[in-house]
Amino acid sequence: MQIYPRRRRSRGRGSLFSLGAVLITLSVLLVLAIGAVFAADWMSAPAAPDRAALIGKAMGYDARIRRDEWGVPHVLGRTDADAAFGLAYAHAEDDFATIQDAALAVRGTLAQRDGAKAAVTDYLVRLLRVWETVNARYDRDLPPDLKRCLEAYADGVNLYGALHPEKVSPGLLPLTGKDIAAGFVFKTPFFYGLDKTLQKLTEPETKKGAARKPALPTGSNGVAVAPSRSEDGATRLLVNSHQPYTGPVAWYEAVVESGEGLHVAGGLFPGTPFMLHGHNAHLGWANTVNAPRLADVFKLTVNPKHPELYRLDGQWRPFEKSVAGIKVRLFGPLSWTVRKDVLWSVHGPVLQTEKGFFAVRYAGMGEVRQSLQYYRLDKAVDMASWKAAMGLQALPSINYLYADEKGNIGYVYNAQFPDRRQDVRWTATMPGERSDLIWQGYLPFERTPQIWNPASGYVFNSNNTPYRATGAADALNAGQFVASMGIQTNMTNRALRAEETFGTDPRISAETFRKYKFDIAYSARSDLAVILSQIARLDPGKDPDIAAAKTLLAGWDRRADIHSRAAALAILVGEPIVRARDKGETPPDLRDALASAVRRLKASFGRIDPEWGEVNRIMRGAVNLPIDGGPDTFRAVYGTPQKDGRLKAVAGDTFIMFVSWDKDGKLSSESIHQFGSATLDARSSHYADQTPLFAAMKTKPVLFTEDQLRGHIKADYRPGQEPGVRHP
Repeated sequence: MQIYPRRRRSRGRGSLFSLGAVLITLSVLLVLAIGAVFAADWMSAPAAPDRAALIGKAMGYDARIRRDEWGVPHVLGRTDADAAFGLAYAHAEDDFATIQDAALAVRGTLAQRDGAKAAVTDYLVRLLRVWETVNARYDRDLPPDLKRCLEAYADGVNLYGALHPEKVSPGLLPLTGKDIAAGFVFKTPFFYGLDKTLQKLTEPETKKGAARKPALPTGSNGVAVAPSRSEDGATRLLVNSHQPYTGPVAWYEAVVESGEGLHVAGGLFPGTPFMLHGHNAHLGWANTVNAPRLADVFKLTVNPKHPELYRLDGQWRPFEKSVAGIKVRLFGPLSWTVRKDVLWSVHGPVLQTEKGFFAVRYAGMGEVRQSLQYYRLDKAVDMASWKAAMGLQALPSINYLYADEKGNIGYVYNAQFPDRRQDVRWTATMPGERSDLIWQGYLPFERTPQIWNPASGYVFNSNNTPYRATGAADALNAGQFVASMGIQTNMTNRALRAEETFGTDPRISAETFRKYKFDIAYSARSDLAVILSQIARLDPGKDPDIAAAKTLLAGWDRRADIHSRAAALAILVGEPIVRARDKGETPPDLRDALASAVRRLKASFGRIDPEWGEVNRIMRGAVNLPIDGGPDTFRAVYGTPQKDGRLKAVAGDTFIMFVSWDKDGKLSSESIHQFGSATLDARSSHYADQTPLFAAMKTKPVLFTEDQLRGHIKADYRPGQEPGVRHP
C-alpha cells in the first residue's frame, strides 16, 4: 500500500528533473540560436570603407565652395563634374543625414538601420526593380558627361563621410554614380501618385475609410508673365513648389557654376546633383505636380491549382518570381532577414491582395534617364535647347512653367503618356488576360499639352487642369487630346485665385506680381466658400455655440490673415472636408465638423475666435512666429495640430524664387527659404535665419554673378579643406 505513493514521488522528482533538463537544453539551444544570428549578422556586415582611398580619390577634383551671409553655397568647379562634386560636399555639410537616408532607402537597406517601419520602402525597391533597371541601363542609356557628374556627386558625399565617420551608417560608403541615378528611378513615379495606387491595392478592406494620419499635401504654384502683360516690359517667373519642410523631398538652395558652361541657381533635393527648378543666365522654369492617368491596374486570373501561373491570351504563363531578403533590425545590433516573394507579370509588378492578384503598369518603368533630362535642362541656353531637353521624355510627370531673356513664356503639362488603345474604355481596373491592353510606349512629346507665347501674355498652374492655364482665348481644348491620357479637369482655390489676380491684371508690375504670389484669400468659387454657404443654411437649433459660429463665419472676408478672428474656425471646419473629397473619401458631416472645430478652439484658446496667427505658427528652434496663409491659398501653409491646439506649419510654401529679365534682357532674382541653409544643424546660425523673412513674406537677393557675390562671401574653401576638418 505504501509502495505506490513512494513510486509516485519518485516519478515526480524524475519529472522535475526531466523538465529542468529540457528547460536547460532549450535555453542552450536559444542561446546558440541567438549566437548564430549574431554571428550571421556579423559575418554579413559590410566591410568598413577605406577612408584614405575615398579621400585620395576626392583630391582629383577641382571645386570651390563660397558661402554668403545666409550660408547659401556658391559652388564653382573647373568642369561640370567638379561642380557636382562640390555641390555634394556642400549639401552634405548642411544635411548629410537626409542624403544618407535617401541613399539607404534607394538601396533597399533602410530597415537594416531603422527597423520594421522601413521594411515597406525596402520591399518597394525590389518590387519596382530599381536596381535591375539601373544595372541594365546605366552604361547603355547614360552618356559619359552625365555619368562623370553622377560619379563626382557620389565622391563628394563619400569625402564628407570619410572625414566624418561618426555620422556614417554601416554599409553606406562608398556611394557610386549608380546610387545617384537609382534615386531618380525610385522617386520620380511617386510624384504622380504611384505610391497611392499601390497603397489602395494593398490596404485591407477593414481599414478603408478608417481614420488615419493625414498625408502631407502635394501642391505648387508656377506663373510666367510675358513683356506684353508687364507694366515695365519685363519677363517674370514665379518658382513656388510646395513640399514638406524637412525630409528627402525638402528644398535646398544653391548656386552652381562650372568652366564648362553650367551656371544655375535654384532648388534641389538631397541626393540630386542638378537644379530641379530655378534659372540659369538665359532662362528659368518652375514645377508643379500634375495628375494625369499614368498607371494602369490589371486584375489577373491565377490558376487555382497552380497559383504560380496566370492567364494571358488563353494561355497559362508563369510569374517571374524572386525573393526579396529584407534585413530588419530588431533591437540593438540584432537583426533578422525577412524573405518575401516578388512577383512580376508581363504587365509589370504584381501584388497579391485580399481581392486577388493585381499587376501595375506605370509611366517610368525601366527608365533610367531622369537625371539626364535635368542635366540638359540646366545647360539649355534658349527655348529651342530647353524644348529639346524636354523632348527626351525621361521624366514621368510634372508641369513646367517656362520664361527666358528673350521674352518667351510657356507651359508644358509634361508626362510620359502611355500609348494606350483608343478603342477601349480605360476603367480603374483592367482585365489582365489581354495582351493587347499592355501598352508598350509613350505618346510623342509633340502631343503633350503645351502653350507657348499666348496672346494673353501669361501662363500659370496651381495643380489644376491644363485647360485653364492662360487667358480663355488661348486655352487648350479638351478635344485636342485623347481621353486615354486621363488629363485632369479640376480647379484648386489657388488656380481660381490666379485667374482672379494675374488673370485680370493687364499691366502687372513687380510689386503686384509679388502681391499676387502672397495672396491669402479663398475665392468665392472655392470649395471652402461652398462649405461656408452650406453652414449659413444650417439650423443651429438650441446650440448657442453653433449659432455663434454661424454668425462669425457669415462675416468672414475669406482671407487667412494672421489677425483674422474667423479664419481659424473656417479652416478647421473646411480643411478636413475638402481633403477627404480630394482623396475620394467620405467627408465628415458638416454639422459634426463645425461642432468639432468649436470644441477644439474653446478647449485650447477659450474662445471660438482666436486670431489666426495665434493658431497658425511657424516653429523652428527658438523661433515661433504667426504666419499668414492656409491650406490651398496661394500663400500655402499646411500645419499639424500640437498639444496646445496650435498648428505647426510643416508643408506648403517652402523655397520661393522671383525671377525676371528686364526689357533689355538683364537678369535679376530673389529667393527665400522657410528655414535656412542649415537644414538639420540646430547649432548653426543658418538653422532658422530666413524664417522671420519667410513669415513676413519677404525675400533676399540671389547672388548669381561674381559681381553680385563680391563683398558677401563669409566662407571660402575647398571641399575637405575647411577649418576644423581632420584628415586621417
